[in-house]
Amino acid sequence: MRKDIPERRKEQLINAAFETIGKAGLAGITLSQVAKQAGMSTGIVSHYFGDKDGLLDATMRKILRDLRDAVAERRAQAADDTQSQLLAIVEGNFHLSQTSQNSMRAWLAFWAASMHSTYLRRLQRANDRRLYSNISHQFQRVLARQDARTAAQGLAALIDGLWLRGSLTGQDFDAQQASLIARDYVVQKLSSSLSQTKP
Repeated sequence: MRKDIPERRKEQLINAAFETIGKAGLAGITLSQVAKQAGMSTGIVSHYFGDKDGLLDATMRKILRDLRDAVAERRAQAADDTQSQLLAIVEGNFHLSQTSQNSMRAWLAFWAASMHSTYLRRLQRANDRRLYSNISHQFQRVLARQDARTAAQGLAALIDGLWLRGSLTGQDFDAQQASLIARDYVVQKLSSSLSQTKP
């Protein structure tokens, strides 16, 4: 049981980092603020993460891992047809782990910081490529390659755009409404492909 304590402490500190980013922003965050939020000493934060960059790296990786897991969970629960898989990807991207106020503030902060950090930019690009690749693969099951790529670019942009607009309202994110808009896009693209293949 004792070996679980470090992992629990790390999780507490990462959660505290989310809270602190929401209050102070990414630039203003300090290890002492995070430690205070978590009810621990600054030394413990340094012990587990080294410095501020190490803590921010762990925080970013946690939110990316949550996103990956949310999408994987939704896809595993969905039927294997193209539409069901695409809708599962949409729902995973609008999962509560990605649309809570703290998560949205953290995402916005990391997006802004990625313009000035090569490392964070690399993480962000990897995430973007994963989203596009997953969507493109599904569309290619029913569309010609170039059409699938175009459709994938559109859906990826729509997901990001809906998320971004929702995050900037300052109100609770309406995941259901965002999902409906993205679902309409998917259904429209797939319906169009079916009509084109009919004799």
